[in-house]
Amino acid sequence: MKNISFRDVTIGDGFWKDRQKVNSESTIYNVRDRFAETGRFDAFRFEWKEGMEKKPHIFWDSDIAKWIESVAFIIEKEPRPDLEKQVDEVVDLMEKNQRPDGYFNIYFTVCEPDKRFSNRDWHELYCAGHLTEAAVAYYYATGKDKMLKIMCKYLDLIDRVFRVEDSAAFHTPGHEEIELALVKLYRCTGEEKWLTLAKYFIDRRGMQEEVPEDYWCSSRYFQSHLPCREQFTAEGHSVRACYLYAGMADIAFEYDDEALKKACSALFDDIYNKKMYLTGGIGQSAVGEAFTVPYDLPNSRAYTETCAAIALVYFASRMQKMKVDSRPGDVIERVIFNGMLSGVSLDGTAFFYKNPLEFLHAERGRNVGVPNQQEPFPEAVRQRVFDCSCCPPNITRFIASIGDYICGEDENTVYIHQYISSAVKTSKGDITIKTDYPYGAEIDISTDGSFSGKLALRIPGYSKDSYRISVVKDADVKEWYESKDAEIHSLRMLESVRTQHTQTVEPSTENGYAFIDIDGAAQINLTLDVSPKLVYANPLVNEDAGRVAVTMGPLVYCAESVDNGENLRALKIGSLADCKCEKDEKLGTTDIVIKGRRLTQNSFDGGLYAYEREYEPCEIRLIPFYACINRGECDMTVWLPSE
Repeated sequence: MKNISFRDVTIGDGFWKDRQKVNSESTIYNVRDRFAETGRFDAFRFEWKEGMEKKPHIFWDSDIAKWIESVAFIIEKEPRPDLEKQVDEVVDLMEKNQRPDGYFNIYFTVCEPDKRFSNRDWHELYCAGHLTEAAVAYYYATGKDKMLKIMCKYLDLIDRVFRVEDSAAFHTPGHEEIELALVKLYRCTGEEKWLTLAKYFIDRRGMQEEVPEDYWCSSRYFQSHLPCREQFTAEGHSVRACYLYAGMADIAFEYDDEALKKACSALFDDIYNKKMYLTGGIGQSAVGEAFTVPYDLPNSRAYTETCAAIALVYFASRMQKMKVDSRPGDVIERVIFNGMLSGVSLDGTAFFYKNPLEFLHAERGRNVGVPNQQEPFPEAVRQRVFDCSCCPPNITRFIASIGDYICGEDENTVYIHQYISSAVKTSKGDITIKTDYPYGAEIDISTDGSFSGKLALRIPGYSKDSYRISVVKDADVKEWYESKDAEIHSLRMLESVRTQHTQTVEPSTENGYAFIDIDGAAQINLTLDVSPKLVYANPLVNEDAGRVAVTMGPLVYCAESVDNGENLRALKIGSLADCKCEKDEKLGTTDIVIKGRRLTQNSFDGGLYAYEREYEPCEIRLIPFYACINRGECDMTVWLPSE
């Protein structure tokens, strides 16, 4: 199966068009301005000298690269001369400052020019990867190949130093990313050497120790503790890990490598079954921004970096291509509506690096008397920029290219993975998706007259036991009119006849997809069960024992103290029998209001403990997790005590 590119997709009115509007009118400019203020753009002038302010950082190249890629994705759909002009200026600086042998890296050229390819952990190849992705995207968007040529010259050097001569001080990237970028470059240019280099980095990884004995972390942190084909559990830095796994999946797909496919499948299963938060977040620990052990899913200390959520989507989207399996699509859906989208404020101007499932400000007041050893907690409010600002441009490029994740196709079938209003061009014919998802239950899909093949609809895990599919074929409607020698007098009459010819179908199913044969123009309706549901964690997840979460469709909900008062742990949820959904005009969301109980302080009489407890009835208002902490600093939790 291949994914259908966002270039063949036009996003229609609805949830994601609104997000793309904020992204292209607010976020892209806010990220640009913050990067300009901090010196990231000026760094491309290569003018920094010792003693000057705003010393370039080792990954500033990648920050600007992701911003350029974001611009490319945006201008491919709508002209933005101002943004294109600024990208061209950056590319001109790259051309001017590229070394004669092709080398391009800001930090190692102006700060430590004698240490090229000497420090595995300092992001040289990572930056090269992101610059390559940006070059490919900008070429597709504009037809301009200057940046592409710059990066091909640099990658020729990397290929010679690493693969041909093996003369660098290390053998594989410390921060993976270049692997998937090289595959993109291969698919863009058709040049086999880029695929060969990507495979080389995958094949070489874990074949020898590359971390000194006295280093601050082990090879497991870098996913180089084992050869890639022998890695079956997700380990180490979660962003590095999922970028690597995405690259492994690319190579497995291109070479039909069964050993790599087996490893990728095991890695996906390990994350899906044991290490992923309800929101789709991954990377439980602030120590190493890393995966830990199975079922270790702390809430208030959850690291769950925004970039890690995005990296998981990259991995899952490649797993979709391996075989028919709805789980990767379920993961992507959970991430894009929750753990990724929470990373940016509703107005598109501020960002979370970490996306915990609980904010308890009383915990943050702890002072153990050792200032240098305070407990690490995520930021309590979103920030406009970070010293390590990888997440903001990652969000902008991801939202701009959300169309990449809607559909895929193989020889006989078009697969609809995500329910996003859109018009999609496929080799079988055009399809149109209209929906109010994620808040609405109805998904209307239409095929044009040239469509011939199967449609496969992903049935989300939350609705696998409750969905309905109906089909009306335009040919049947036309045949009815011809048999009656009738004319269409009104749209209402047409809809009435269509209703008469609508048939509820019992599709064949395979691993979470429902298959329908379509020949010609047709309208397909998929109705899902998006009613609020209680979710319980596996009892092996100690922190969620005795607690419950609420979801509605793909959305995870949370309680905030701004709605429910202080001490959210005093709330108890019983059932959803009397819950109601209400529009929240300020947040632009649909909230859930539940009847529950609140533990009062009367039982404790000012003390710590009591033998009896007293509760009072209350209403609990829940908002979508992606909208949390948009009304100032407050307590928040996804998991609430249950009756």
